[in-house]
Amino acid sequence: MHLLVDISAHGLGHLAQTAPVLNALRHLLAGLRLSLRSGLPLARLRARVEGEFAHIPEARDFGFLMHNAVDIDRVGSAQRYREFHADWAQRVAAEADELRRRKVDAVLSNAAYLPLAAAAEAGIPAVGMSSLNWADMFAHYFGGEAWAGPIHAQILEAYHAAAAFLCFTPGLPMSDFKHRTTLGPVATVGQRDRGYLSRLLGLDESRRWLLVAMGGMDFPLATERLPVRQDVCWLLPGAPAAFPRSDLRGFDPAEARFADLLASVDAVITKPGYGTFVEAACAATPIVYLERDDWPETPHFAAWLAQHGRAAAIGREALLAGSFMPMLDALWRQPASTRPDPEGGAEAARYLVQVLA
Repeated sequence: MHLLVDISAHGLGHLAQTAPVLNALRHLLAGLRLSLRSGLPLARLRARVEGEFAHIPEARDFGFLMHNAVDIDRVGSAQRYREFHADWAQRVAAEADELRRRKVDAVLSNAAYLPLAAAAEAGIPAVGMSSLNWADMFAHYFGGEAWAGPIHAQILEAYHAAAAFLCFTPGLPMSDFKHRTTLGPVATVGQRDRGYLSRLLGLDESRRWLLVAMGGMDFPLATERLPVRQDVCWLLPGAPAAFPRSDLRGFDPAEARFADLLASVDAVITKPGYGTFVEAACAATPIVYLERDDWPETPHFAAWLAQHGRAAAIGREALLAGSFMPMLDALWRQPASTRPDPEGGAEAARYLVQVLA
């Protein structure tokens, strides 16, 4: 079977959800041939997805244009959606021709909707999956606009054209998706290995390691504002030589496997995002996350973390000022929560075998 998998490059959470599903699916479907289509770099994909696959460096969704990791460019995003849907029927037909040309047997999409509409037109089985969908997200930000109704209808119709939509916990309720199947959490469970990482990154094992991870997107967190404490060392994405302070260390996510890094640190500073939240909870790693009240997934993430992790929200001004060490000290004093079981990847793989094979 030739399975084409679309993975959104709007952050890294879509890859964090998809990789465990594909890794489990390889063990269930003999002779599976994978083509991964994504705007994410090949190194990012290889760090998560096991085995051989073809990489198609293209994107079939954009989600939203972003000013940074948390601020949406609403004007630019609105214009982009209007342009994307201006010739919708022709766009779907062209994508259907592309699927036929690539001799695709089935389509799996997280969470682009164009491939689902095109697969239906080409008569190819297709399944969508994610903790979110762009129909609900679009409606949240643009539902009140006079021009938005027809576009929202086309997005919903595309999602409904799939055989099913697999909804990972935690995530949006997706009440409009009558063909949805709700699954458990999905995550790559990291291995705690401070010895290896201390050698790789030059870290003092006696210190607390604090990871700053904003989901693969830029965020204006000034390194000079990060608190200096004798018992703390900071880990930030970037070249190891890029940071002047001795308590700052850069890391390459492709070299230092992110799930293992997340399982080995003492806390993570992040934004609301599926991959980091769920993988940190599965590793019992405390989380301090930036408040993001305008993002529709945030309340669902927060409610889930209240049950399955040690987490606290922080305002933007306090985060930028580096005023979060008392919050971290309080989280470290709390007992560790019962780790959630990331059964969603295996559940999704079994479902896909039934639907696509």
